[in-house]
Amino acid sequence: MAPKLERFVSPGKGNGLRATVRIEEGELVYVTEPLAYCVSQKQSRNVCHQCFTRHETLLRCSQCKMARYCSATCQRRAWSDHKRECKCLQSLLPRIPTDSVRLAARLIFAMLSSCSSSSEELYTLEEHESHLTSLSEQRKQGLSQLATMLKLYLHKEVPDLPQDTPSLSSCRDALSLIAKRSNEDHVPQQ
Repeated sequence: MAPKLERFVSPGKGNGLRATVRIEEGELVYVTEPLAYCVSQKQSRNVCHQCFTRHETLLRCSQCKMARYCSATCQRRAWSDHKRECKCLQSLLPRIPTDSVRLAARLIFAMLSSCSSSSEELYTLEEHESHLTSLSEQRKQGLSQLATMLKLYLHKEVPDLPQDTPSLSSCRDALSLIAKRSNEDHVPQQ
């Protein structure tokens, strides 16, 4: 962890970070690669799925027809993150799952193949709370629909999540994983 930051728990609110020293405006405090990412469906036709730059014309993945890239170089770089997703997208064509489902799947793929040291992370995914017990029944029902779609989306690539994967121990339940990363904007309206 960055020496300028410390972790803390705020009862009822969850995990937090605070500065341990004075930080100047514009000072870089912490940098890390994301565990997972995905371009929102709204932006998917205009943004490279690897470098996130906007382009008027992008190369489209010939298999899933969704992922787009500004160059063959970006497409090659993206392949390690995209190959499992590509198979999942193909299995549902012409339907495309929500951004929440695609991101949750990428989180699972990253954790299944992860070899990074958790000592460099501010918080692991397991340390995030799902708050399932405090959600309304309507919200739980919406998240349940997303969890069902996640299972359908993953069925060919990850038919059963491994029971012995420590990084997935608190995320084995699809509903719990969706609740850890979801927000109000991604729950289907009734």
